[in-house]
Amino acid sequence: MAAVAQCVRGALRPRLPLLSVALRTSPRLLCAATQQKNTGQNLEEDQSQSQNEQKVEPSSAEKLLAEEKAKLEEQLKEVTEKYKRALADAENVRQRSQKLVEEAKLYGIQSFCKDLLEVADILEKATESVPKEEIKDENPHLKSLYEGLVMTEMQIQKVFKKHGLLRLNPVGAKFDPYEHEALFHTAAEGQEPGTIALVSKIGYKLHGRTLRPALVGVVKDA
Repeated sequence: MAAVAQCVRGALRPRLPLLSVALRTSPRLLCAATQQKNTGQNLEEDQSQSQNEQKVEPSSAEKLLAEEKAKLEEQLKEVTEKYKRALADAENVRQRSQKLVEEAKLYGIQSFCKDLLEVADILEKATESVPKEEIKDENPHLKSLYEGLVMTEMQIQKVFKKHGLLRLNPVGAKFDPYEHEALFHTAAEGQEPGTIALVSKIGYKLHGRTLRPALVGVVKDA
């Protein structure tokens, strides 16, 4: 047994220095392992933090995009409303311009018609001034002149009617301040007050608009 123990000690003696060296270097190895472990933990923490930041960043970006979208939608709404108002204004201007053009076509001859009314009045007075009993075959010149005046008056009235100019001879009608001008009031039996008893001067309307009111005498209250 003693011999066996000596053999074991002899075999272990050359390895003792190596074991001691290993024991001396083991703290460094342990520190390095600890550092590696801590470094791994730090890396994991950094990765988790970066992942959390990445998770937070998209939410804030989405919020900014939503706000920008809302602003753009509001701007689009305002621009659309302005565009619609501009279209409506343009349509109103177009309609007013068209109405003015149509009125200019209808009433552009208004001043010219007023001047011709004086000619029509002269012709009417000329025919009325000829004594009816003098219009005979024995007076061919007077008869021809009278017939020519009547034909001229009829022709000018046709021209007036063609261009929308109509006579106002409202004897017996109700007085209308938009179409008639009262010169005097008179008593008339059998006629209601406010009716027209006499027309001193014929009136005219151009396309439904009073061009010259008729000068009339109105029946007054009894």
